[in-house]
Amino acid sequence: MSVIALFALITAQCARASAPNFVLLFADDLGYGDLGCFGHPSSLTPNLDRLAARGLRFTDFYVTSAVCSPSRAALLTGRYQTRSGIYPGVLYPGSKGGLPLNETTVAEVLKSKGYATAIVGKWHLGLGPNGIYLPTRQGFDSYLGIPYSHDQGPCQNLTCFPPDVKCYGFCDQGVVTVPLMCNENIKRQPADFLQLEKAYSEFASQFISDAVQNNHPFFLYYPSHHTHYPQYAGADYAGKSPRGPFGDSLMEFDGTVGKILRTLEETGVINNTLIFFTGDNGPELMRKSRGGNAGLMKCGKSTTYEGGMREPAIAYWPGSIQPGVTRALASSLDILPTFAKLAGAALPDVQLDGFDMTNILLNHRPSERKTIFYYPTDPSEKHSVFAVRWKNFKAHYYTRGASHSRSTPDSDCSSLPLLHHDPPLLYNLESDPSEYYNLNSSEWDSVLKQIQAAKEHFEASMVFGESEISKGRDSALEPCCIPNCTPKPECL
Repeated sequence: MSVIALFALITAQCARASAPNFVLLFADDLGYGDLGCFGHPSSLTPNLDRLAARGLRFTDFYVTSAVCSPSRAALLTGRYQTRSGIYPGVLYPGSKGGLPLNETTVAEVLKSKGYATAIVGKWHLGLGPNGIYLPTRQGFDSYLGIPYSHDQGPCQNLTCFPPDVKCYGFCDQGVVTVPLMCNENIKRQPADFLQLEKAYSEFASQFISDAVQNNHPFFLYYPSHHTHYPQYAGADYAGKSPRGPFGDSLMEFDGTVGKILRTLEETGVINNTLIFFTGDNGPELMRKSRGGNAGLMKCGKSTTYEGGMREPAIAYWPGSIQPGVTRALASSLDILPTFAKLAGAALPDVQLDGFDMTNILLNHRPSERKTIFYYPTDPSEKHSVFAVRWKNFKAHYYTRGASHSRSTPDSDCSSLPLLHHDPPLLYNLESDPSEYYNLNSSEWDSVLKQIQAAKEHFEASMVFGESEISKGRDSALEPCCIPNCTPKPECL
């Protein structure tokens, strides 16, 4: 072994001897085929491509829902959204419910070991009366961001690209304009999209610098608004991508990732920081070129086809994770148990659905996970999971398209009637990731029996929590910087 190699090994071992830092990057409505490193020919994502080239790229990584709120709940708790009650659909500005406070987030797990914690970006797990469901009540020391999707407020008069290009479309009407919140206070309403990423990158860099200076391990969660509709970008990125507004938005997200990486390097903690990137759900194909791209995967957002719930994912940790590609089956549910294991933190005393990924990350070993369960956006005990993946095989018990995935030539993506399949549709995702060829001969009966057994075992463990979203909405709960305001405030 050379002196240089020996020094690198010793440095990596010393870094792992202290508690690692964690940076969790979470894109919005990003498709499997949207990044340059996942094959898109005109996306400019040099920083994410660098993470993929020097880190571990996942080919078979899944989220638990094809829409925002439930996917985020599962990511932060390691539990299917059906357990926490974040269903059906998503939370709204005036929603009465939110992520229950008795759920334990990854931030709370890490705080038990002395971690500094922060979130910058899109929360979308509720506000509630007096901000009871905000991140600062869920384990995060500090927060800067829009507390829900940035299309959940009138946007037709807001500027999305310089010098004054208005946002494309109308977004939600009859509610307050989207606020930028700092902890539990409104900093600006409506948020200034042209300056938003600059504020986010400065907040993230300051948080990292302060944690390092105070000798605290840290957890930074950056759930970006990019590339959700309506796309936006500031002066540094507007008009710079050959892919148009969507590409500019993606490029700006990548730029913020680059600034976080530079801060980690400048503060000397890059070699002791695990960076994990993925997205919340598949692309909103109804937006056509202003939506994302699922690549080889079938359909997109709001469906249980691969394009709705299979996401790009990258793990990067210099000196600890060797570069490569893994076909190990993994899920956003696995983030909490993995971070807990690496931090030496105890797991919550509840039914977890995630698996520890450290053997995949550090040793490039196979996954402990053998199954993925696909819930629709409106799960019910009556229909249970719509599909199950077991090893390389996927069985569809129910299929349904979605308006979010219309506009593609594949009619399955937009066909709204619920279809029950008995026997289930069966695909080998290893040889047929696009779900084209149903394996309908009797030679596959043994595979279907294995899948059915896994499904029944999972269903026996599932206890549906009370639906938080079904608690309804109250316009008085919408965040507003004017006391007793009516919709559409223009506070600056």
